[in-house]
Amino acid sequence: MIPALLCFQVVPLVLFPFETYSINTQEWWLPVLLAVLAIVSLVQILGRHSIAPWPWYLMAFAQGFNIISRLMMLLPHSTVGVEGGGLAFNAPYVIVAFATMLLSAFEIWYCELPEVRQRYAPHSSAKAAA
Repeated sequence: MIPALLCFQVVPLVLFPFETYSINTQEWWLPVLLAVLAIVSLVQILGRHSIAPWPWYLMAFAQGFNIISRLMMLLPHSTVGVEGGGLAFNAPYVIVAFATMLLSAFEIWYCELPEVRQRYAPHSSAKAAA
C-alpha cells in the first residue's frame, strides 16, 4: 500500500479544473513542474531504492509549494464573471483547491512517518552491501 500512496503524490499536484490547462493561461506550467519533481523523487525512492534523504525532501517541497500556490490563487479564482457584469462564486475551483490542499498536507504527513521511510531503507542498504 505504501508504493500506491507514494504514487498518489502526483494527483493533488495536477488536479485543477479544465480551464486551468488552457494555452491562454500561464497557470498550467507550475502543476506540471511540481509533478515532474514528484516523479523524479518517486523514481529515486521506488525505482532506484535510494537511501538519500533528498527525494523525500523534494516530495515534501512539491507538496508544500502546491499548498502555497493554491492559497495564492484561491482569491483571484474564487469568483467568475457572469452576464450582466456581476460576479458569481466559483464553487468547483474552491472545492478542488481545498481538496488538493488537504491531499497535499496528507502526503506530507504520510511521507514523514518513520514506517514509510524505513520501508525503503533496508532494500537499498541490502543492495549496497551486495
